[in-house]
Amino acid sequence: MSDQEAAPVLRIKGRVLVGPDEVRDGLWAVDGRITYERPPGADGAETLTGWALPGLVDAHCHVGLDHQGPVDAATSEKQALTDREAGTLLIRDAGSPSDTRWVDEREDLPKIIRAGRHIARTRRYIRNFAHEIEPGDLVAYVAREARRGDGWVKLVGDWIDRDAGDLTACWPRGEVEAAIAEAHRLGARVTAHCFAEDSLRDLVEAGIDCVEHATGLTEDTIPLFAERGVAIVPTLVNIATFPALAAGGEAKFPRWSAHMRRLHERRYDTVRAAYDAGIPVFTGTDAGGSLAHGLIADEVAELVKAGIPALDALSATAWGARRWLGRPALEEGAPADLVVYDEDPRADVGVLAAPRAVVLNGRVMG
Repeated sequence: MSDQEAAPVLRIKGRVLVGPDEVRDGLWAVDGRITYERPPGADGAETLTGWALPGLVDAHCHVGLDHQGPVDAATSEKQALTDREAGTLLIRDAGSPSDTRWVDEREDLPKIIRAGRHIARTRRYIRNFAHEIEPGDLVAYVAREARRGDGWVKLVGDWIDRDAGDLTACWPRGEVEAAIAEAHRLGARVTAHCFAEDSLRDLVEAGIDCVEHATGLTEDTIPLFAERGVAIVPTLVNIATFPALAAGGEAKFPRWSAHMRRLHERRYDTVRAAYDAGIPVFTGTDAGGSLAHGLIADEVAELVKAGIPALDALSATAWGARRWLGRPALEEGAPADLVVYDEDPRADVGVLAAPRAVVLNGRVMG
């Protein structure tokens, strides 16, 4: 669609979930923006009826990436459209080797907050995904990705060490401290992939802002995360793949396989303990590596299964997630990015799996 084409006037007639405890009777979208005042030309407006929620957030998603590495623009477009159809209208792209800036010119695709390309230790991550470097280059690469991204940088904090036969931390403490300080100086936040226990204390004490997966949280590190306000994005739909991964590596790396199974077995307890301690928890699917796109409803359901109350699990992909990422929800004047459901998703998060309509920049998407 043309960037010059004016969005039609759209009316949402129903219940609008402005916040966890704030419900309003309807809204309007005019020129792609939300208003709660009846506008001129309202009589001929297209009307949708139902329960409206802010466009969902997938805070760990990889547009432009599949299990083999970077993909072409046509494949990236399909990934983004699949997320959009599921109601995901804001993506924090947690590392991608592809240039997806062209998406920003498309008003029919989700908005993306990029973290640049993953930064990993040499031969310590999935081939073709990351910059693979040694610790002495970490600060320079973090600075580079901080400038290329949209306010985030993504490190690989731990991975299998073939000599040890298990997960180990990738970076020395001093280099991590210097790199995170440099990212912060440049106005970027830092997150890190972490499955295991060993890397967490150094990363948090070095000032990291978020940890992805965080399956290695323990009673020793949970209080540290809570005290520092470090968020986690558990990606439980990804953690569900651990048993299959462990089975595949059993013969060559039995210690790693046993470790992965333990992390999987306690995944729900880990997430609930983090939530109970006051650690901010947000939704992410890890789509785009080996996982399919469009799984955000499954991830919210997994948070509920872990013991997070439904309203807070909903906030983890809606109001709370948008606030954390510095993007508006359904306030006056915000972009009209919202999803309409037949029933109240606060009563049953399963409703998220069946959007009635998806509205992006004030237009109903096909």
